[in-house]
Amino acid sequence: MEITKDILYVGVNDHLVDLFEGQYDVPNGMAYNSYLICDDKVAVMDSVDAHFTDEWITKIAAALGERTPDYLVVQHMEPDHSGSVAAFAQAYPGTTIVASAQAFNMMKAYFGTDYADRRVVVKEGDTLPLGTHTLHFVTAPMVHWPEVIMTYDDADKVLFSADAFGKFGALDVEEPWLPEARRYFIGIVGKYGVQVQAVLKKAAALDIETVCSLHGPVLHKEQLGDVLAAYDAWSAYRPETEGVLVAYSSIYGHTAEAANRLAEALREKGVETVAMDLARCDMAEAVAQAFRFSKLVLATPTYNADVFPFMKEFIHHLTERNYQNRTVALIENGSWAPTAGKLMRGILSKLKNVDILNETLTIKSSLKDDQLTALAEIADALVASMPKPRPIVNEGKQNPAALFKFQYGLFALSAREGDKDNACVINTAIQMANKPERISISVIKANYTCGMIERTGVFNLSLLTKEVPFAFFQHFGFQSGADVDKFADWTDCARSDNGLYYINRYTNAMFSCRVVESYDQGSHRLFIAEITESKLFSNDETVTYDYYRSHIKPAPPKLAPAEKATWVCSVCGYVYEGETLPADFICPLCKHPASDFVKHEAKPAEKRVGFVCTVCGYVYEGADMPDDFVCPLCHHPKSDFKPLA
Repeated sequence: MEITKDILYVGVNDHLVDLFEGQYDVPNGMAYNSYLICDDKVAVMDSVDAHFTDEWITKIAAALGERTPDYLVVQHMEPDHSGSVAAFAQAYPGTTIVASAQAFNMMKAYFGTDYADRRVVVKEGDTLPLGTHTLHFVTAPMVHWPEVIMTYDDADKVLFSADAFGKFGALDVEEPWLPEARRYFIGIVGKYGVQVQAVLKKAAALDIETVCSLHGPVLHKEQLGDVLAAYDAWSAYRPETEGVLVAYSSIYGHTAEAANRLAEALREKGVETVAMDLARCDMAEAVAQAFRFSKLVLATPTYNADVFPFMKEFIHHLTERNYQNRTVALIENGSWAPTAGKLMRGILSKLKNVDILNETLTIKSSLKDDQLTALAEIADALVASMPKPRPIVNEGKQNPAALFKFQYGLFALSAREGDKDNACVINTAIQMANKPERISISVIKANYTCGMIERTGVFNLSLLTKEVPFAFFQHFGFQSGADVDKFADWTDCARSDNGLYYINRYTNAMFSCRVVESYDQGSHRLFIAEITESKLFSNDETVTYDYYRSHIKPAPPKLAPAEKATWVCSVCGYVYEGETLPADFICPLCKHPASDFVKHEAKPAEKRVGFVCTVCGYVYEGADMPDDFVCPLCHHPKSDFKPLA
């Protein structure tokens, strides 16, 4: 199989294995992946399980013809990948073996030799030139063994990711990536979330077109967004789905009845719910589902004054894999001394950010009619712990608040005209096409930057992250480029190939763009542009407008008591005095329209001593204001304050 013109697949499919790693059911077999990079030098990327040595070496020989490999790169020493290393070394005595120092130590343990006369030891940042292709090595300790390295090919932009991004299943069986990748990750790598997060940050700095894992299919660019999002959620121990797993064990069916009744009650409330009998289901799948859902119900009988064995094993799997950030409810059963609930609560209480509901149902032998209320209370408590939709308010045929349901990002938009640089903050930018790569942005026409883009036809867009401080928005959003040089004292920037600045701090990516179409949209102008250059800086989360309002923007300013009604800009805090705000009013600070203002009714003034900022309305309380005082909201000096009436 050809992956690129220089990279070939030479792995094998295993349909003989029934239990991977001696514990995971693999009804669709396993793939042990290996790859050839054919350049001036030939590199073989990893070997395969020892049961398939002959098939693998035959594939390599057929692909190379008269050539022989120059290098064997051993990224991971688990025997399903290193099992054929010794045979390969014997078949190709002139080949150099490339691996981490720890991997060579393991080779001596497995094969009786560390190949000291024919080895290259690599570490983080080392490179191996093959000709057109240069391999860059990335250490990935405990993902999921300590010796692991990953390898990035800068020519074809391929990441050879060792076991990361793999899945159960042979390659000659078609099936979705996600379910078996989830079961694989949670089962094998789940304990090492911190380490995976560290590797994801390294990967974010690479321009990756293709991922070649040691298990599962080759992943291409169009798939990587969803794949990386899944890995980020799993390794950060965030739920994928808002719903409930009801995991139960039962001896004579009574606990099963209670568990299934609860599951049905949850489904009737519109909650996605899965019920699993731990004695009969695939345990690894049950564990994966527990990590998938946001809520978990554990229902089990007491057995030998302890937790029933299958439930005990299940909980052990959860704790071993650092189960966290979930809500758990408990159901216990016992004919004379039910203790399972107390024991489970004791184990789970040691986990990080696991909320155990107070509502615990205790069954004496069988579920009674008078306990159905308690069962319903558990269902209600689980539903109550889920995110609540905000109340809906409808006003006439059009409700401006409906627009707030759109998810907006926040972006730094920069332009250059002549020798003048400028930038502003916008909240609307989306991908429109990938062939050609095009995006659209919407910019307030009153913004100075908008006019610059209209006249020059080029711009840069920097995607802001959750680490961006409020001061950034004050600098680039609350002042006009017509009045100040925003880049005069801003050093966290660089120029792209088009000569424009982009922001390289508090950002995760940038795009240089050329305008191909432009449309007047009333208050805004819509630009459709083709991407001419792009950079990826990190895997940090892009900030949303909602996150900005909730976590970055300071609380609304304290308003001086006013005899007149006032309107406060919900974006920057600017105060407009008057009973009626003009419909076409534009905030002089942040350029947002009248729809972003909130009215404060007039009220009798209280006797207060202090000073009020004439720009934003912030109140300084006290008889004396320091000469060097600066408004904490709008950064204007003492001279812009007046005494409270």
